[in-house]
Amino acid sequence: MNLNEFDYNLPESAVAQKPLLDRTDSRLLIDIENQIHHSKVCNFPEIIKPGDLIVMNNTRVLPARFQTYKSTGGKVEILLLEESEDEHQWEALVKPSRKIDTGTIFKFGEDFEIEVRDDLGKGLRKVQLNVKGEFIQTIEKYGEMPLPPYIKTKLDDKERYQTVYSEKPKSAAAPTAGLHITKELLDRCVEKGARIEFVELVVGLDTFRPIDSENIEEHKMHSEFYNVPENVIKACKEAKRVIAVGTTTVRALETAAIGKLEGRTDIFIKQPYDFKIVDLLLTNFHLPKSTLLIMLDAFLGERWKSLYQEALDKNYRFLSFGDAMLVQRQFLRN
Repeated sequence: MNLNEFDYNLPESAVAQKPLLDRTDSRLLIDIENQIHHSKVCNFPEIIKPGDLIVMNNTRVLPARFQTYKSTGGKVEILLLEESEDEHQWEALVKPSRKIDTGTIFKFGEDFEIEVRDDLGKGLRKVQLNVKGEFIQTIEKYGEMPLPPYIKTKLDDKERYQTVYSEKPKSAAAPTAGLHITKELLDRCVEKGARIEFVELVVGLDTFRPIDSENIEEHKMHSEFYNVPENVIKACKEAKRVIAVGTTTVRALETAAIGKLEGRTDIFIKQPYDFKIVDLLLTNFHLPKSTLLIMLDAFLGERWKSLYQEALDKNYRFLSFGDAMLVQRQFLRN
């Protein structure tokens, strides 16, 4: 398949620059049984039926983007992606990577420094974090939220780029479909007969790396850590409908369905793909030519194109801080 098949015209004005005051006030395009409805996320519980299972990714974003300068005055950006097996050694995106010598140390106050080590290629470097004191507190003290590059507006409240149910701070980006969810909304879903479960997938490099081949078959996904508790798989088998909140949840569930419950996944979901678990997907509107859009194409077929055009015509807000869609898989599991 050619990458251009997943292109569409996204006006700059359609890209949401900040979250709404009320998480559930985002608009919701619903496409179930090929019937399109326009609603809001606050009305999501009205879709719920007894026996539904809602699964979410409870990873938490680490505020791990660091801005600093070389001795010559040149600006340097370091984005932590994933910790290695060695304590406080991380894989990181470094800009400009090639112009920074191995062994260069960047200091942030008296209690924190980053040493740039091995060149891993494509802007990736191994870095050593030298921390005096509690690790997470130090990272939060000096780091910034790694907002996507298309968001130009400063985020006043860091928690607005976190889901309300996030737990372990490991990810380089938020599972953004979950940004619409509140505890009150989940309580209403439970009252309607739904069950709530969580998985973990640590969001990493592929959120920031574009597809660099016209033939999508040649694209290699960066592997990410995931964990799907055994009771969640059992609940999926028992559920009448499995509703995944976000594409990262889909990747975790579908990987666990065909392999181990915990490990690393580089699953690239594209046509033709036989979904094993997920029936409905709550997701944001994604960038053109992205792996997320390719997954949506596997879930919906070319119907995504008419849904995206409908959303653009109705002035929906796109991308991380934008509106959402709730869609039903075109070919339901038996």
